Amino acid sequence: MTEFEKMQAGLWYNSLGDELEDLRGVARAAVHEHNMTHPGGRGEMATALRDLFGSVGDGCFFEAPFHCAYGFNIHISSDVYFNAGVTILDAAPVRIGARTMLGPNVQIYTPQHHGDAGLRAAGQEIGYPVTLGSDVWVGGAAVLLPGVSIGDGAIIGAGSVVTHDVPAGETWVGNPARPISG
Repeated sequence: MTEFEKMQAGLWYNSLGDELEDLRGVARAAVHEHNMTHPGGRGEMATALRDLFGSVGDGCFFEAPFHCAYGFNIHISSDVYFNAGVTILDAAPVRIGARTMLGPNVQIYTPQHHGDAGLRAAGQEIGYPVTLGSDVWVGGAAVLLPGVSIGDGAIIGAGSVVTHDVPAGETWVGNPARPISG
């Protein structure tokens, strides 16, 4: 298997090779176009960015700047809003439900680097999917770690670090994020 095939299969892979670097280069170019296009000419998002994604619904709006690692693992439903500074490291699928809003500087991480320092230095990592349901609100500077799922209608407070799945309709805050009542 190639390193790309390993990554797509959810296996440990070497992130440092030319094959994956070339794919990240394609993403960097699309991200650059989006981030550097005048807002009046960009519309909801730059064409190169829309074409990069695995899928994107109607009515989505991405502020600049935006960053992603690969793009093709990102699947976005309709009417999703990304505020400025959103970063998605998409070594595994990232699925975002309809009408979800991400605040400024939200970070979504799918890759997990190896725990062994030698293997980590050699580029070994594995990706775990991240899923956000519909009508989710993620506050500014929140971080969603590899493998988490956020249920429909949930709220993640600003600055929270989400380490576990969040059930539908709940509000979670803090580091690590925990549910709050009310």
